Amino acid sequence: MERLPVLVYDGDCGFCTRSARLAERLPGRFRLTAWQEADLAALRITEDRARHEVVWVDVDGRRSGGAAAVADLLKTCRSPWSLLGHALSAPVVRLIAELVYRWVAANRYRLPGSTPACRLPRQERPGFGR
Repeated sequence: MERLPVLVYDGDCGFCTRSARLAERLPGRFRLTAWQEADLAALRITEDRARHEVVWVDVDGRRSGGAAAVADLLKTCRSPWSLLGHALSAPVVRLIAELVYRWVAANRYRLPGSTPACRLPRQERPGFGR
């Protein structure tokens, strides 16, 4: 089985699930998984962290969270997405991106979303079979 980086998101959050569905369309090679279904121990992610922020785990096991995780995911994609990922990693932009990410994370259950991923049939969940 090919080792791919993985983005771990909150499958109980409609906004997060919708965002994961959008990420599925990106031209990159990665997996998406709801933390509720992930082997968090194998990924070396605590449940507390998974509840708090999206986490990117690269093939070497390096982890990033929040806006940095989104930037790292984008960096693995073809342009223009990879350029956006690098831009989000620039010092001043990174700070702004993290502030925006934290605001969204704090308000995600109030934002528009779909049915939580945990209630969807497994084959309809973002990242299934990717």
